[in-house]
Amino acid sequence: MSKTQLKAVLTQDQLPTDYYNIQHDLPEPLPPPLDPRTLQPMSPEPLLRLFAKECVMQEVSTQEFIPIPEEVREAYLRLGRPTPLYRATRLEQKLGTPAKIYFKREDLNPAGSHKPNTAIAQAYYHRKEGTERLTTETGAGQWGSALALATALFDIDLTVYMTRASYDQKPYRRTLMEVYGAEVHASPSSKTSAGKKFLGQDPNHPGSLGIAISEAIEDCVTHDNTKYALGSVLNHVLTHQSVIGQEAKLQMEEFGEDPDYIVGCIGGGSNYAGLAYPFMRDKLRGRSDAVFVAAEPKAVPSTTRGEYRYDFADTGETTPLIKMHTVGHSYQCPPIHAGGLRYHGKAPSMCMLIDKGFMRSVAYTQNEIMDAGLLLAQTEGIVPAPESNHAVKAAVDIALECKRKNEAKTILFNLSGHGLLDLKAYEDKLANKLIDYEPDSAALGKALESLPVVR
Repeated sequence: MSKTQLKAVLTQDQLPTDYYNIQHDLPEPLPPPLDPRTLQPMSPEPLLRLFAKECVMQEVSTQEFIPIPEEVREAYLRLGRPTPLYRATRLEQKLGTPAKIYFKREDLNPAGSHKPNTAIAQAYYHRKEGTERLTTETGAGQWGSALALATALFDIDLTVYMTRASYDQKPYRRTLMEVYGAEVHASPSSKTSAGKKFLGQDPNHPGSLGIAISEAIEDCVTHDNTKYALGSVLNHVLTHQSVIGQEAKLQMEEFGEDPDYIVGCIGGGSNYAGLAYPFMRDKLRGRSDAVFVAAEPKAVPSTTRGEYRYDFADTGETTPLIKMHTVGHSYQCPPIHAGGLRYHGKAPSMCMLIDKGFMRSVAYTQNEIMDAGLLLAQTEGIVPAPESNHAVKAAVDIALECKRKNEAKTILFNLSGHGLLDLKAYEDKLANKLIDYEPDSAALGKALESLPVVR
């Protein structure tokens, strides 16, 4: 019997006690949010109407470590943290690579993804403030499912605006949210002025995360008892996800390995930041030469074909301007199955790291990433979410490059969610029905031309 170690499992006492905040170690402060009317920096005070006060404080904090409340840690334990980290030996053998491939299992909790790491925290902070109702957006439904679970645990009402393409493609994600007690609307919807505007332009609009954000914010600010929760992009969200990377560092030490490559998929950036930032801390301090690879869809190529500039965080132009890699908030994202990656921009901290060369990005088509998902399913037995398949594809490409160069490198990727409620994507792949969307330069140029010019 082989004595190869296949997984590392931490004890509950090894669950992190603090969140790690990347803003403490960034090479320079992030560019401030701007008022779109004046193009001047904004104070964080307007965010208090939307977010829990503690989340706003974390948003602007440069404190290195932020204590995790004990009630949040208890909820993490009940939902399956710490999560295991596996070595993909069967995938290695199939590829014939000298590289070692490891992956962090964020798919094993009841919501099926990494999203509860911030959903639990945000729901807890809101409950402490007496919030009665939350609104939010969701793409593929992983964030909506996680927040629905969290609000059920903390007795808060929830309304979710789910991008219409995913609402139609993934009915069981919608059902899961409703099982937890959430009210779910296809976005664009007839419930808000923003939704009506986009429906008026196209009654069959596939929606986007940018539009769903606009609807959720409008719903929030027009109801006195309501606040808003966000599943990615902003600093407090990425900070909550740092439990992933902190656990992974301990687990890689148990394997006796130091990753040469750290890989993840990016939509807004939260799952990859969660894995990568505790490792990035070492790189920023000159203690690591690891290569950080972020994978996005070619259909929404924010970091590979977009521009690093100020843009609205939502399509309805209700938010402050933030500096990020973007394809433009008016860009109509194609209805790919990786609904969680259908966002025009990326997290500002991640965009800075890409812009300054600490991290690089790659982009793939639907067929490429679904091939990678089938490969993982048929070797390791796990069916990944379409979003996570971007990370699988990037890891496979690196492993094959190691094979060509005969290099025994160590690769770590984040398996951010399972695909068991996304089987329509696999059905379409097996039936050769997947469309490989790639925007042309004219479409991207038009979307970027409409952005405010900030000097």
